[in-house]
Amino acid sequence: MNQKLFSKDFTLVVIGQIISLFGNATIRFALPLYLLNLTGSSALYGTVTACAFIPAILLSPIGGIVADRVNKRNIMVILDFFTASVILAFSLLMNEVNLILLVTVTLMLLYGIAGAYQPSVQASIPALIHQDNFMAANSIINTISSFASLIGPVLGGVLYSAYGLKSILLVCMVCFIISAVMEIFIQIPFQKQELSGGMWKTARTDFAESIRFIRKEKPVIGKAVLVVCGINLFLSAMIIVALPYLITEVLNLEPSHANRLYGFAEGALAAGGLAGGIGAGIFANKLVIHKSGNLVIACAVCVFPISASLILFSSAIINYIVITVCCFAIMVFSTLFAVQMMSFIQTETPQNLIGKVIAVVLTFSMCAQPLGNAFYGILFEICKGCEYAVVLFSGVVSILIAINAKNIFQRFS
Repeated sequence: MNQKLFSKDFTLVVIGQIISLFGNATIRFALPLYLLNLTGSSALYGTVTACAFIPAILLSPIGGIVADRVNKRNIMVILDFFTASVILAFSLLMNEVNLILLVTVTLMLLYGIAGAYQPSVQASIPALIHQDNFMAANSIINTISSFASLIGPVLGGVLYSAYGLKSILLVCMVCFIISAVMEIFIQIPFQKQELSGGMWKTARTDFAESIRFIRKEKPVIGKAVLVVCGINLFLSAMIIVALPYLITEVLNLEPSHANRLYGFAEGALAAGGLAGGIGAGIFANKLVIHKSGNLVIACAVCVFPISASLILFSSAIINYIVITVCCFAIMVFSTLFAVQMMSFIQTETPQNLIGKVIAVVLTFSMCAQPLGNAFYGILFEICKGCEYAVVLFSGVVSILIAINAKNIFQRFS
């Protein structure tokens, strides 16, 4: 394990992540947009993107199990080459088969690959980096992800509008090939574990072992997962549903202007994630686990100005500014919390379990998101004209979760 942060191997992981995540963000932006432009159906667009999310949930725990039993470098290389192959197959078949089916299958594969890929990246950090640098390393990985989410769709939109989908397919395919070739030269320490029977029996045993570790040996990790699930269910989901709904449907804005402003608000969310990732690196020594509950409280508090603004002001622009600024702040604090939680999990988990435990954490966290999206979609529909009440409800529940989180983590002082 290397004492310095930017060793050769970690640097290659970082560069590979930059290229790979940029390609992933770009292609996942372009394919649904291509489908929407051709069909004009928002219902179809929503259905396809919802289906695409399912494999990420299902394959994340499998990715964690594999990450602990196979060399993590090989997983990253294989999955990047496979992603390039998926894009090539789409390019060859896009004029030959049913487009809706092709886009759906392709997006499901891309999301599934991402779900299996991330546990390997997160689990490689403890093998490459000294424990003192976990926070800074996670900050870098998180910042790269946020930066890709910000830049990928922007550049994808420019390429798509200027040169069409095929240019994006070519650029993304090249990105994944370059990333895979670079990752071949990464050396990640690996100790082979013996199989405890057949493949499925081993998978069940490994998954049960990770659950047992979280429940029995490190219950604080299980409690942290419940906190994250609660925030995803009641706060993150509200932001995801409220942002487009409030800006394009509730605020009195001209339609084309509203769509443009919504794009800027999405950019503010990504910028908040970027700022939070950078902040986690800068203040790594000051972010201690027993104070992490304060970050969740800060997220919850930022919800209340949105509700207050909707009650007090009739100006669409004032409401828009308040919504955007608060969402930016929420994203900053939530990213700081996410980086801190990942560093804590990596510190507390043995090497032979790290991939599985991270995968379980990511899986349960992701499961809460679509449930919350559906919940708030219905709630906003029921509360038309009183949208502030839905936002206020989110803030109240989130603050209760945040106070509970603070009590949990204060025990580690």
